[in-house]
Amino acid sequence: MWDYLIKINKNLIVAIPCLMAVGFVTGVFVDQEFVKTLRHLIVPLTFLMVYPMMVTLNFKHLAQGLNLKLQTVTQFINFGIIPFIAYLLGVLFFPEQPYMALGLLLASLLPTSGMTISWTGFAKGNMGAAINMTVIGLVAGSLATPFYIEWLLGAKVQVSFLKVIQQIFLIVFLPMAAGFITRNMLLKKYGPAEFKHRIAPRFPASSTVGVLGIVFVAMALKAETIVANPTVLVTIFVPLLILYFLNYSLATLIGVNVFARGEAIALVYGTVMRNLSIALAIAINAFGEAGANAALVIALAYVIQVQSAAWYVKLTTRFFGPPDH
Repeated sequence: MWDYLIKINKNLIVAIPCLMAVGFVTGVFVDQEFVKTLRHLIVPLTFLMVYPMMVTLNFKHLAQGLNLKLQTVTQFINFGIIPFIAYLLGVLFFPEQPYMALGLLLASLLPTSGMTISWTGFAKGNMGAAINMTVIGLVAGSLATPFYIEWLLGAKVQVSFLKVIQQIFLIVFLPMAAGFITRNMLLKKYGPAEFKHRIAPRFPASSTVGVLGIVFVAMALKAETIVANPTVLVTIFVPLLILYFLNYSLATLIGVNVFARGEAIALVYGTVMRNLSIALAIAINAFGEAGANAALVIALAYVIQVQSAAWYVKLTTRFFGPPDH
């Protein structure tokens, strides 16, 4: 089973669209009362996504990538530029659909995920920097999200500040703490060598189950809306494509002109990769039925994010030159 899950984890480009299709079919043909109950799976699935990432995260590596200039620029892009681009795109493309605009904003507010580390590794970038970005971005984004939503969209959507904070605690900080404790227990029981080679590789595969489950639920919940108005997909894809294109362009431009190759690659993946699973969980659980519209936007962002990340790996040599080794 583990080998099968690991194989799926390495083929998310195919797996995510497939689960979206399965979710869509489920939402169309299965009884709607049952489909609505699927929303209760979002929190445990998100926990399953975040928890394994924290078990495998070696906090000792944080010091290796602690370049203050790089981290400052990364987080400035993540919180000083991209959320406002997303907000403006939401105003432009969804003037009468504030919860669609909310989906764009949520997709921009939770930077970095395990994918940041993975894709940085594939492109032979600075892994220490990517790990730093993941931890800093996840914590900072979780703390900042309620304030950004209230500030930018509070007049248009019903925001329960405490509910958003509660969801973030359940799906970010609780699994982070549990993962850290689990890691220390496993290291004591098995030792660093066995943990690294036999135990640790299983956890990213477990995380994949959470990601795919969340995508499936999000599509199932909005399947009827898509059937009733299929053009909504095009309406959503256009601003998402613009958002990701601008994000890649900005990060690449800064990376080429300011940082060395490894750091530049980490900068790109540390700003473009978003923790869409957590964004989905917040959208569905903190905003009720209306949040499903935001969830549809975030679910479709998965397709662009995974595909573009894979394509960008092939462009890194052209933009930043060949790796040193």
